[in-house]
Amino acid sequence: MSGLKSLKKRRRVQVIGIAGACVAAILTALWFLPDDSFQYFRSPSEVVAAPPAPNERFRIGGLVEVGTLVRGQGQEITFAVTDGGASINVAYSGILPDLFDEGQGMVAQGNYINGRFEAVEILAKHDETYMPKEVLDALKEQGTYVAPDGTAVTN
Repeated sequence: MSGLKSLKKRRRVQVIGIAGACVAAILTALWFLPDDSFQYFRSPSEVVAAPPAPNERFRIGGLVEVGTLVRGQGQEITFAVTDGGASINVAYSGILPDLFDEGQGMVAQGNYINGRFEAVEILAKHDETYMPKEVLDALKEQGTYVAPDGTAVTN
């Protein structure tokens, strides 16, 4: 009987040891990841200040600048995204989310090539009043956010 308890105890210690080693390995891997691996999106001001390499895929977020939305042939669309401090021209070929419009918040994924953001995906918002928290915080930080009721919100 004591041999059975000893075996169970040894197995339990082995399982806990393996689980601990796995957790340590994951934490070590996360520790050595680049800082920008955890960044949800970059604002236009960040992109202008430190342009990424053309082969780097990232997300950009801000407001669609009023007066810049141009629909081309077929599904070709160009517009500018701004955070109040800088504007970046965006080109996209595809179907836009239903609620995508000028003056609205958006997040796009793609590459920054020759001064233009080539989007491969435009992320939709949930309704006309929703804006991703990161975009909202960046706009408030820039002092350019206007609440849905028309009141300006500043820090």
